[in-house]
Amino acid sequence: MMFRITHCLLTAMIVMPFSICRGEECEQITDLSLKDSLRGTSLEVRLILYTRENRTCGKLLSHDDPFATPTFNPARPCTFLIHGYRPTGSPPIWMTTMVESILRRNRRQRHRGGLEPRSSQRQLLPGGEEHTARCCQHHTLHRGLNLSSIHMIGVSLGAHISGFTGANFKGAIGRITALDPAGPSFRGKSEDERLDPSDAQFVDALHTDMDAFGYRDSLGHIDYYANGGSDQPGCPKTIFSGSKYFKCDHQRSVFLYLDSMNQSRQITAYPCSDYSDFLDGKCLSCERFNSSGCPVFGYDVTEWKDVLLKLGQTTTFFTTNQKEPFCKSGYKLEIVSWNSEVRWGSITITLKNSAEETETRIDHKSFKFEQYTETTLLAQFEQDVYPVQKITLKYVTASVFTPRYKLRVLRFRLTPLKRGLRPMCRYDLLLEENKDVTFRPIPCHDSNF
Repeated sequence: MMFRITHCLLTAMIVMPFSICRGEECEQITDLSLKDSLRGTSLEVRLILYTRENRTCGKLLSHDDPFATPTFNPARPCTFLIHGYRPTGSPPIWMTTMVESILRRNRRQRHRGGLEPRSSQRQLLPGGEEHTARCCQHHTLHRGLNLSSIHMIGVSLGAHISGFTGANFKGAIGRITALDPAGPSFRGKSEDERLDPSDAQFVDALHTDMDAFGYRDSLGHIDYYANGGSDQPGCPKTIFSGSKYFKCDHQRSVFLYLDSMNQSRQITAYPCSDYSDFLDGKCLSCERFNSSGCPVFGYDVTEWKDVLLKLGQTTTFFTTNQKEPFCKSGYKLEIVSWNSEVRWGSITITLKNSAEETETRIDHKSFKFEQYTETTLLAQFEQDVYPVQKITLKYVTASVFTPRYKLRVLRFRLTPLKRGLRPMCRYDLLLEENKDVTFRPIPCHDSNF
């Protein structure tokens, strides 16, 4: 298996493994071919440093002479960016964007402490973690680099390399972010043979392709399962789409993380036992997180670090749009019906104001509407339409040959999941099957607003 490892990034700095071009001042990532992947190359792991002072010109960071790179400042937080297995040898298309985003977002932090490294017992991946650990060791022992200020971002195979590196330092590294950690060759392995929460002070993992190239089970202090953790919206469903069919779900993890760096697009993640319960609206309470609310996905989750460490391993879910911006606008939908007989079906909701509208179909299964019993659902829209001036409801069943049913709604309540926004209600509605009913929402009678 051929792989290349990238980066030692430092809050204002990032280092990536690139090939060396002796006649040039700037290092460039090596563009290999499928032939190179099959027969192998003599290329070694390279660590290339990017800082706010040299954003576009990478500088080779020497393993043996860590003092040779004058732009390396150990007082700054450091981020290692490690990509995964590249079957064709081509450079990751997201690498440059990720470097720029980290340098733009990273804040200066002050940390204390440090720990002597130990030799790793994990030898599944030859070389990658050794080079990275050696870089950290040199700069920790000789330059005063603080291990707790290190953030390792590993993609696929790179996630486990990050874990192996963290194990060399007995978990003293500050944070490991695993973006769809690799599944093949790691499923069923012990903690010594894969990433686990003990590899860093804080480990967060995102799963987007757990039924193919990704890892299914929890690996961190918090694990995110985007859209259930497997099929991602907008990705091809058949092999006739070519190579995108194989890599789209897996690669989506990187683009979701990149989008999370935009603070106006943050996605809330909801702790839940499984994806079905999440879609049914059973996991929308964030009481366990007190005033901080449910954690966000991605770059800024460290704001919830202390409470997550107390809770232990936490599994969370969220859904996304097909493309950027990936964040959806979420609502808690509550319907109380007063039919004397039980009704089954799904609901379509459209929100409108004078400028725009958005629609969602809550149809992942047929829902039960029972007299005087509240049915709670999760409604998520592609965009935020606020303030909502009109709402359109449609009640849909799978019946074809039976008479059309009617759903009599005693109370309709739609509560924005975004904190501080007013819930919307309507009372005494009659929904005929497959017919739109449009109304203006009114304040809820029992609202605390």
